[in-house]
Amino acid sequence: MDQIDLSLPKISPSFPPKKSGQFLETLRGLKRDRFYYLLIILPLLYFLVFRYLPMLGVVIAFQDYDPFLGIEGFWTSPWVGFTHFTNFIKSIFFWRIIGNTLIISGLKLLFGFPAPIILALLLNEVRSTLFKRAVQNISYLPHFLSMVVVAGLVRSMLTVQGGLFNQIVRLFGGDPIAFLTYPEYFRGILVGTTLWQEIGWGAILYLAAMSTINIELYEAAAMDGANKFQQALNITLPGIAYVIAIQLIFSIGGLLNAGFEQILLLYSPGVYGVADIIDTYVYRNGLLGRQYSFAAAVGLFKSLIALLLMVGANRVAKWVGQPGLW
Repeated sequence: MDQIDLSLPKISPSFPPKKSGQFLETLRGLKRDRFYYLLIILPLLYFLVFRYLPMLGVVIAFQDYDPFLGIEGFWTSPWVGFTHFTNFIKSIFFWRIIGNTLIISGLKLLFGFPAPIILALLLNEVRSTLFKRAVQNISYLPHFLSMVVVAGLVRSMLTVQGGLFNQIVRLFGGDPIAFLTYPEYFRGILVGTTLWQEIGWGAILYLAAMSTINIELYEAAAMDGANKFQQALNITLPGIAYVIAIQLIFSIGGLLNAGFEQILLLYSPGVYGVADIIDTYVYRNGLLGRQYSFAAAVGLFKSLIALLLMVGANRVAKWVGQPGLW
């Protein structure tokens, strides 16, 4: 009887792969996905030209920059270290603008963050496709309006002469109110305007996430006697928790962005006490007051705080078991 060879066949090692093989595989991948790479060229150029290259200019935050020197001023302007940062922190306006920024952003986060989730939950239960699409279209169209247009609409509706809200006030026997000049109304107007403009756009993300939830989970819950509220609480919300976590990280990271363009177009000296935020302060001192180095220092201070907030929010999200941004 022939002897059977039980020895294992010799396998040539495949790790690590040859560098030439990796290079060829990379080339094949680039050729295969060339159209996808072409699509991202313009966005990459946008971020490179308008986001990253201007970051070189933060050097003037540590200088006494003279704008009349042009580009040469980046090298010839005297260095002052952290003087502009110290002056900002010691300024009598520091706590006011920090407080206004956090209060306005906090109110927008408090009311504006859960609103799209609630709208998406309600639309998810609508069975009429026509009605659902109509509500979606009406709710997210304001997102595409320019803030200049939105501010014009707000001013026309709140004006003393012929404004819609003042006509309602007159209808009930009251006197017209200049809402935009009253500090007690101004923050509510900002929050309400932001809510109206962004609620529909934010709901789209959550509706897209809800469409990935297995429908059998709802059927099983209904067989166990769970009502719609219980299904939303125990199935829908956990199913979109990862999207909520990511959106919350972005919102917390942008907590110091209280809506510069919106406030600039709506506010007036009468409401500076409740509406003056970091960005409007930088605008007045940098562009109007020509204190470019001081404005750059304040902007850099804001960016550093925003970075810390985003990193902290990302760590908290991971700590509670949700995927973070990195």
